[in-house]
Amino acid sequence: KKAFYFAIVCLMLLPTGALSQTRRRTTNSNKRSTRATAADTTQPASMGVRAGAERVADQIKNLTRFLYLLGGVARGIETADDAARRGQASNAVQDQTARSKETVRTSLQNVREGLDKLETDFRATPELQRYYIKLAGSAAGAATAEEQAGAGQYDQAGRSLLGVVNRLTDVLLEMR
Repeated sequence: KKAFYFAIVCLMLLPTGALSQTRRRTTNSNKRSTRATAADTTQPASMGVRAGAERVADQIKNLTRFLYLLGGVARGIETADDAARRGQASNAVQDQTARSKETVRTSLQNVREGLDKLETDFRATPELQRYYIKLAGSAAGAATAEEQAGAGQYDQAGRSLLGVVNRLTDVLLEMR
Protein backbone atom coordinates (compact mmCIF):
# COMPACT_ATOMS: atom_id res chain seq x y z
CA LYS A 1 0.00 0.00 0.00
CA LYS A 2 2.89 2.35 0.74
CA ALA A 3 4.12 1.97 -2.82
CA PHE A 4 0.61 2.65 -4.10
CA TYR A 5 0.38 5.91 -2.14
CA PHE A 6 3.84 6.92 -3.23
CA ALA A 7 2.93 6.28 -6.87
CA ILE A 8 -0.22 8.38 -6.55
CA VAL A 9 1.73 11.26 -5.00
CA CYS A 10 4.35 11.04 -7.76
CA LEU A 11 1.66 11.10 -10.43
CA MET A 12 0.08 14.17 -8.85
CA LEU A 13 3.39 15.98 -8.86
CA LEU A 14 4.23 15.28 -12.51
CA PRO A 15 4.34 18.42 -14.63
CA THR A 16 1.16 18.81 -16.60
CA GLY A 17 2.78 21.02 -19.23
CA ALA A 18 3.66 17.99 -21.32
CA LEU A 19 0.00 17.15 -21.64
CA SER A 20 -1.06 20.62 -22.76
CA GLN A 21 -1.37 21.90 -26.29
CA THR A 22 1.93 23.31 -27.51
CA ARG A 23 0.70 25.63 -30.26
CA ARG A 24 -1.95 28.29 -29.89
CA ARG A 25 -4.57 28.24 -32.60
CA THR A 26 -6.31 31.49 -33.32
CA THR A 27 -8.69 32.84 -35.86
CA ASN A 28 -8.32 36.21 -37.51
CA SER A 29 -11.41 37.61 -35.82
CA ASN A 30 -10.05 37.26 -32.30
CA LYS A 31 -6.32 37.69 -32.90
CA ARG A 32 -6.04 40.79 -30.71
CA SER A 33 -7.76 39.21 -27.71
CA THR A 34 -5.50 36.14 -28.01
CA ARG A 35 -2.41 38.34 -28.02
CA ALA A 36 -3.59 40.17 -24.93
CA THR A 37 -4.33 36.89 -23.17
CA ALA A 38 -0.93 35.48 -24.07
CA ALA A 39 0.77 38.62 -22.80
CA ASP A 40 -1.19 38.45 -19.55
CA THR A 41 -0.18 34.85 -18.87
CA THR A 42 3.52 35.52 -19.44
CA GLN A 43 3.69 38.35 -16.92
CA PRO A 44 5.06 37.29 -13.56
CA ALA A 45 2.57 36.87 -10.76
CA SER A 46 2.48 39.54 -8.10
CA MET A 47 4.69 39.04 -5.09
CA GLY A 48 1.70 38.28 -2.86
CA VAL A 49 0.39 35.58 -5.18
CA ARG A 50 3.88 34.15 -5.57
CA ALA A 51 4.34 34.02 -1.79
CA GLY A 52 0.93 32.35 -1.45
CA ALA A 53 1.85 29.79 -4.10
CA GLU A 54 5.09 29.05 -2.27
CA ARG A 55 3.16 28.44 0.95
CA VAL A 56 0.77 26.08 -0.84
CA ALA A 57 3.74 24.26 -2.39
CA ASP A 58 5.34 23.95 1.06
CA GLN A 59 2.12 22.43 2.43
CA ILE A 60 2.07 19.93 -0.46
CA LYS A 61 5.68 18.97 0.24
CA ASN A 62 5.02 18.56 3.96
CA LEU A 63 1.88 16.51 3.39
CA THR A 64 3.47 14.18 0.85
CA ARG A 65 6.45 13.61 3.16
CA PHE A 66 4.04 12.94 6.03
CA LEU A 67 1.97 10.54 3.92
CA TYR A 68 5.07 8.62 2.97
CA LEU A 69 6.04 8.23 6.61
CA LEU A 70 2.47 7.53 7.71
CA GLY A 71 2.34 4.42 5.53
CA GLY A 72 5.19 2.73 7.38
CA VAL A 73 4.07 3.90 10.81
CA ALA A 74 0.50 2.79 10.19
CA ARG A 75 1.65 -0.66 9.14
CA GLY A 76 3.77 -0.94 12.28
CA ILE A 77 0.87 0.17 14.47
CA GLU A 78 -1.48 -2.34 12.83
CA THR A 79 1.04 -5.15 13.29
CA ALA A 80 1.61 -4.25 16.94
CA ASP A 81 -2.13 -3.97 17.59
CA ASP A 82 -2.70 -7.40 16.04
CA ALA A 83 0.04 -8.87 18.23
CA ALA A 84 -1.47 -7.20 21.31
CA ARG A 85 -4.90 -8.68 20.51
CA ARG A 86 -3.33 -12.13 20.31
CA GLY A 87 -1.47 -11.48 23.58
CA GLN A 88 1.94 -11.67 21.88
CA ALA A 89 3.08 -8.07 22.41
CA SER A 90 5.30 -7.07 25.29
CA ASN A 91 4.59 -4.03 27.42
CA ALA A 92 7.48 -2.20 25.74
CA VAL A 93 5.97 -2.80 22.30
CA GLN A 94 2.55 -1.67 23.51
CA ASP A 95 4.07 1.48 25.03
CA GLN A 96 5.93 2.24 21.80
CA THR A 97 2.74 1.71 19.81
CA ALA A 98 0.86 4.10 22.09
CA ARG A 99 3.61 6.72 21.61
CA SER A 100 3.47 6.22 17.83
CA LYS A 101 -0.31 6.69 17.83
CA GLU A 102 0.02 9.88 19.86
CA THR A 103 2.75 11.17 17.52
CA VAL A 104 0.52 10.55 14.51
CA ARG A 105 -2.39 12.35 16.19
CA THR A 106 -0.18 15.29 17.15
CA SER A 107 1.26 15.49 13.65
CA LEU A 108 -2.21 15.47 12.12
CA GLN A 109 -3.28 18.20 14.52
CA ASN A 110 -0.28 20.29 13.40
CA VAL A 111 -1.17 19.66 9.76
CA ARG A 112 -4.75 20.79 10.39
CA GLU A 113 -3.60 23.90 12.24
CA GLY A 114 -1.21 24.79 9.40
CA LEU A 115 -4.00 24.40 6.85
CA ASP A 116 -6.35 26.47 9.04
CA LYS A 117 -3.76 29.25 9.07
CA LEU A 118 -3.25 28.98 5.32
CA GLU A 119 -7.00 29.23 4.70
CA THR A 120 -7.29 32.20 7.06
CA ASP A 121 -4.39 34.00 5.38
CA PHE A 122 -5.84 33.41 1.91
CA ARG A 123 -9.24 34.68 3.02
CA ALA A 124 -7.70 37.80 4.63
CA THR A 125 -5.27 38.72 1.83
CA PRO A 126 -6.95 40.60 -1.04
CA GLU A 127 -4.54 39.22 -3.67
CA LEU A 128 -5.24 35.65 -2.58
CA GLN A 129 -8.98 35.80 -1.94
CA ARG A 130 -9.88 34.54 -5.41
CA TYR A 131 -7.95 31.31 -4.71
CA TYR A 132 -9.56 30.82 -1.31
CA ILE A 133 -12.63 29.16 -2.85
CA LYS A 134 -10.56 26.22 -4.10
CA LEU A 135 -8.51 26.12 -0.90
CA ALA A 136 -11.50 26.14 1.45
CA GLY A 137 -12.11 22.73 2.93
CA SER A 138 -8.47 21.68 3.12
CA ALA A 139 -8.37 22.08 6.87
CA ALA A 140 -11.67 20.19 7.14
CA GLY A 141 -10.10 17.30 5.22
CA ALA A 142 -7.18 17.31 7.64
CA ALA A 143 -9.62 17.39 10.58
CA THR A 144 -11.37 14.34 9.12
CA ALA A 145 -8.01 12.57 8.86
CA GLU A 146 -7.29 13.53 12.46
CA GLU A 147 -10.59 11.99 13.60
CA GLN A 148 -9.97 8.85 11.55
CA ALA A 149 -6.51 8.39 13.05
CA GLY A 150 -7.99 8.89 16.50
CA ALA A 151 -10.35 5.99 15.73
CA GLY A 152 -7.45 3.82 14.55
CA GLN A 153 -8.33 4.13 10.85
CA TYR A 154 -4.88 5.15 9.62
CA ASP A 155 -5.42 3.98 6.04
CA GLN A 156 -8.57 6.11 5.75
CA ALA A 157 -6.74 9.04 7.34
CA GLY A 158 -4.08 8.76 4.65
CA ARG A 159 -6.76 8.70 1.95
CA SER A 160 -8.34 11.83 3.42
CA LEU A 161 -4.97 13.55 3.33
CA LEU A 162 -4.55 12.54 -0.32
CA GLY A 163 -7.76 14.46 -0.98
CA VAL A 164 -6.23 17.49 0.75
CA VAL A 165 -3.09 17.18 -1.41
CA ASN A 166 -5.31 17.05 -4.51
CA ARG A 167 -7.12 20.20 -3.41
CA LEU A 168 -3.85 22.02 -2.72
CA THR A 169 -2.47 20.94 -6.08
CA ASP A 170 -5.56 22.35 -7.81
CA VAL A 171 -5.03 25.66 -6.00
CA LEU A 172 -1.38 25.74 -7.00
CA LEU A 173 -2.25 25.07 -10.64
CA GLU A 174 -4.75 27.89 -10.63
CA MET A 175 -2.20 30.29 -9.13
CA ARG A 176 0.40 29.86 -11.83
